[in-house]
Amino acid sequence: MSLFVVAELRSVLGQEDRLRTALEALIEPSLDEPGCLAYRPYADPNDASRMVVVEEWTGPDALAEHFATPHFEHAVKVFDGILAEPMTVRRLTAVTD
Repeated sequence: MSLFVVAELRSVLGQEDRLRTALEALIEPSLDEPGCLAYRPYADPNDASRMVVVEEWTGPDALAEHFATPHFEHAVKVFDGILAEPMTVRRLTAVTD
């Protein structure tokens, strides 16, 4: 069963481009991970500081492996310096198959 993830991030003012760049840098290496089925960042058109990443993983083990990759660990270090609040990560599964 797929695991869907919605990650919400908000940068401090003036750091919107750095957040966008950090999220864009995660796309290719994340999609290259064997358990990643989808990985797409989105920007809030009404608030440039708010961004959301919608992901689909083969399961919780694949997501845990993602969190341990060098590219994700690097992004977390970048996030530490530019986020206005902690990132929110929601894990979801389909209600029906």
